[in-house]
Amino acid sequence: MVPPPPTAADFQRDQATLAEVNAVIDTMHEAASRADGPTYFAQFAPWARFIGTDAGEHWTLEQFRAYAEPWFAQGKGWTYHPHDRTVMSVGDVFFFDEKLTNDSYGELRGSGVLLRDTDGKFRIQQYVLSFTVPNDASKDVVAAIRAHAAP
Repeated sequence: MVPPPPTAADFQRDQATLAEVNAVIDTMHEAASRADGPTYFAQFAPWARFIGTDAGEHWTLEQFRAYAEPWFAQGKGWTYHPHDRTVMSVGDVFFFDEKLTNDSYGELRGSGVLLRDTDGKFRIQQYVLSFTVPNDASKDVVAAIRAHAAP
């Protein structure tokens, strides 16, 4: 059964709930910057997916943990400065997109989905990190990707 389309009321949430959702996302970014693995991974549901910028980065939380924890153990995290975040919801499902700034990669975009877990806390179910590509540069970017993928 297809759910009915969302109404304007579906996109309205009280400020306290939005603050909870934003706090989870902000805590994720802050913990990554500090290389604080326990706090970082606590923001994700156990079954969460992390989809990174590389086509091969479609990881379960455990796969992503195996990638990230050695970096965190060395005190090496990653710092993305979020701005221009939009959070919306339909029922109990919250989804967001945000622009990110990173010293090495420039402007990126993050997006994801959060649900309230059985303990009452919001957790990230899926996070997607992607490069933003100006439309005028897309042909060159596609050519570079194809050249990199060629045998």
